Amino acid sequence: MRDSAGVLGPLLLSFEVSVLATLLAGVFGVALAGLLASRRFPGAELLDALLNAPLVLPPTVLGYYLLVLLGRDSELGRFYEAWTGSTIVFTRTGATCAAALAALPFVARSARAALDSVEARYAEAAATLGASPLRAFGRVRLPLASRGILAGLTLGFARSLGDFGVTLMVAGNIPDRTQTASLAIYDAIQAGRDAQAGGLAAVLTTIAVLTLYAINKLSPRRAP
Repeated sequence: MRDSAGVLGPLLLSFEVSVLATLLAGVFGVALAGLLASRRFPGAELLDALLNAPLVLPPTVLGYYLLVLLGRDSELGRFYEAWTGSTIVFTRTGATCAAALAALPFVARSARAALDSVEARYAEAAATLGASPLRAFGRVRLPLASRGILAGLTLGFARSLGDFGVTLMVAGNIPDRTQTASLAIYDAIQAGRDAQAGGLAAVLTTIAVLTLYAINKLSPRRAP
């Protein structure tokens, strides 16, 4: 019973955090991908590099930047605490922000590739009918790129579900509060609870495989 409770609690928290993180990464990722795919502007290459930096930066570096940005000494951290009465760091909100940062480049890269694959003539046709660029993006380009964007969101969900380093630095490893499945595996191994660690690892592995399978199904098929 203890092992099953130790598996279920972190998993439910991980799903809650990952769903919110994917929604957050989806909003910002698709918006930034649309901006980069729609036009060239000064600083576009720098924005693209910053957007993809989480893929190559160590988790400790990303966690440090989030702590500086969201901590109690930051403007954003003070505003959030004054508004909600709670801090961001070492809470589920902090875990969500950490997971969203991990998922963001995966969502943005897939969304940009999908938007780039949409032929420009469709948006041009919408413009000739009086549609504004924003309306053409939302009514034409976005639906045509929906499969690729959905694939990116799915991959982002899987990535946020398995985040460890950034979540540990920003949210801590507090049982029943911020201890996600990845953190619980580490904790269980350290404490010698092999059954709990194995159960969590098996569930996360299954989700990862199913996610990759779903992404393959969502990816456009090439003509034979």
